[in-house]
Amino acid sequence: MASTNNMALTPLPASDRAFGWSQHAALWLSLGVGLLVMQIGAYLVPALGTKEALTVIVVGSVLGAGLLAWTAKLGCDTGLSSAGLMHATYGSSFARLPVLLNIVQLIGWTTFELVVMRDGTVAIARQSGAFVASFWPVLATLLWGGVLIALLSGSMVTLVRKFIGRFGLPLVIASLLWLTWQFLGRAQAQGWEAFWNRPGAGGMSTLSALDLVIAMPVSWLPLVADFARHGRDGKSALRGTWLGYAIANTWCYGLGVLIALTTPSTDLVAALLLAQGGLIALGLILIDEVDNAYGDLYSGSVAGQSLKPSWSLRRWGIVLAVLCTGLALVLPMHSLEPFLLMLSSVFVPLYGVILARLVGTANVASLVGAKKVNLSAVLIWLLGVATYHLCAKFAPEWGAALPTLALTFVLARVTRAPSKPASGQASLSSAA
Repeated sequence: MASTNNMALTPLPASDRAFGWSQHAALWLSLGVGLLVMQIGAYLVPALGTKEALTVIVVGSVLGAGLLAWTAKLGCDTGLSSAGLMHATYGSSFARLPVLLNIVQLIGWTTFELVVMRDGTVAIARQSGAFVASFWPVLATLLWGGVLIALLSGSMVTLVRKFIGRFGLPLVIASLLWLTWQFLGRAQAQGWEAFWNRPGAGGMSTLSALDLVIAMPVSWLPLVADFARHGRDGKSALRGTWLGYAIANTWCYGLGVLIALTTPSTDLVAALLLAQGGLIALGLILIDEVDNAYGDLYSGSVAGQSLKPSWSLRRWGIVLAVLCTGLALVLPMHSLEPFLLMLSSVFVPLYGVILARLVGTANVASLVGAKKVNLSAVLIWLLGVATYHLCAKFAPEWGAALPTLALTFVLARVTRAPSKPASGQASLSSAA
């Protein structure tokens, strides 16, 4: 069994669970909004036609958010963090590898978010007519890094319940509504019928486009349990996470397509600034980017605590925030984006195995520390990683995420040891 001193590997007590479905929905609607999501949405066109792109966005968002919600239910029902779920599935010794990989990707994505916020801040300053000196990018990076450090010094639960749900999210929704209205007006001015019936130019299959849409919710799989374990019941965690993220992903991908077709530009930030009121709307979206970076750092702190429990979540968070701020000052993060996406690919098969092995298993917490290495789970995961990259290289038209997820889930499910509910303990109910 995991040490009771290691809070990352033990179930969260009921007294610490404060999230209802509305908190889950607000959190994941907020985390699902981002400039990066809009930018990836813009990649769908002109390869796909307008109607085809929007259909793929809706279907992919519902499927991807469903996977996220299923994992959230598992985290809430068990009370375990993402690191705890990895330990229960892969064994206490081997699980350190995916936990470390998760920390590395979270450091990378936080650094990338800081660069996005820095570039957006400088662009807003230029658009407003302010003098932009050569040291402004450094100053903006340090400013956003300081904001993250301040947030990580407080309570995550308080941040979600008192700030995101009450103030942050309404402002972001208002900015998205305004931008949507502005760019829909441009589409209408260019001819609504021609815009709606615009054919695709080719170069991307429907399945590979679906893969691209699912990529964003899948990238949050290693984080969702760290937040969902604070929920009061699994069903509300599932409903809230699914609803919140599906809305955010659909909206931002759709807005990315709308912007790309009405205001062709290689720079999404510049395109947003061209809209009436775009300066204010972009500013609000940049503020919302902070919670994406915060979410990465908070989850990284929980993962770090599973490796070194003597450090508090606050200490882990501040150390990681300082590290990411330093990296944002020196690394060419835009050129490293493909590496981060490749690193994220290992988590698709990782969670295919976790969901197959743990959903429906009684007393999952007792599996933490029960084995040092679960060989069958490890082999299926490694096979899944290989399958993902083989699909991407040799059959990109079929996509990679869904085939890999299906393969690992089926193999892990049929090889799962039979589970017998322990006396006096309720087993997890499957969300399938």
